[in-house]
Amino acid sequence: MPSVTHEALVELFKNRPTLAAEMLQDALGQPVPAFTEARVVSSDLTEIQPSDRRADVIVVLLVGERQRPAMAIVVEVQLGVDPEKPYSWPVYVTQTRARHRCPTRLLVVTIDAEIARWCARPIDTGHPGWTLTPLVLGPEGVPVVTDAAQATAAPEVVVLSAMAHGRGEAAEAIGVAFLAAAAGLDEERRAVYGDLVLSSLNAAARRTLEAIMKSGYEFQSEFARSYVAKGMEKGMEKGREEGRLAGLLEGKAQDVLAVLEARGLEVPAEVRERVLASTDLAELDRWIRRAASVGDARELLATAGS
Repeated sequence: MPSVTHEALVELFKNRPTLAAEMLQDALGQPVPAFTEARVVSSDLTEIQPSDRRADVIVVLLVGERQRPAMAIVVEVQLGVDPEKPYSWPVYVTQTRARHRCPTRLLVVTIDAEIARWCARPIDTGHPGWTLTPLVLGPEGVPVVTDAAQATAAPEVVVLSAMAHGRGEAAEAIGVAFLAAAAGLDEERRAVYGDLVLSSLNAAARRTLEAIMKSGYEFQSEFARSYVAKGMEKGMEKGREEGRLAGLLEGKAQDVLAVLEARGLEVPAEVRERVLASTDLAELDRWIRRAASVGDARELLATAGS
């Protein structure tokens, strides 16, 4: 049975039909023909003499007024070693090529570097001259999206970025970029993508996102609300142990600085000292919200009304 992560990755490519072409061209350097539309088509490759074969996603790139197929892309999400895939993948390619009468590429997507190496092994079909080498999008090929404008233009790419790089140094910046994109999503995608990003990030990055959410941003799904509630409860318990007010002040001050630094903004010494010295919880809450949007860390103090 496919895992939640598998199905989530599949949905990214279904929700953004151009994503397969973008990853082939931009991440893997594969030429893609100019096209007027990218369309997700039926991925059922079952033959009349039945054997159940279903690819994860099939995207057809269409050109011209007659919407002629220029290329088909078979997208397969692979999260583990499966000895059956070297036999089924060539079938997916040939069946798709025969159905749509156009050149066909196999794009295998994984968020595990070791699995990516396994997926990239050439498949010897046994026919002279026909060796299928899958085109593999592994974590190294997924772009690191930290720019809010880029995230807003391509929300599925920033979610993919979080899943591939959410445990690394860029995790906080990726999370903040996603928040900028989340406002423009419909309710269903905002809930699903928010959960995916939140669950993919490391502890420090999740703390940054939680700080922003506690100050006004709220994920829509029950999973995310429950996760944040637990984080808040844990933080309050720690505050009581160390001195409730002092603990809250210190935590919020650190949240302000974390958001600024996650966005790649330089924090001057005077700003850092002023934030850490604040004894006003409401002021710190305002600064957390402001930190997510200011262009310069100094604007935090200049526009906060303090």
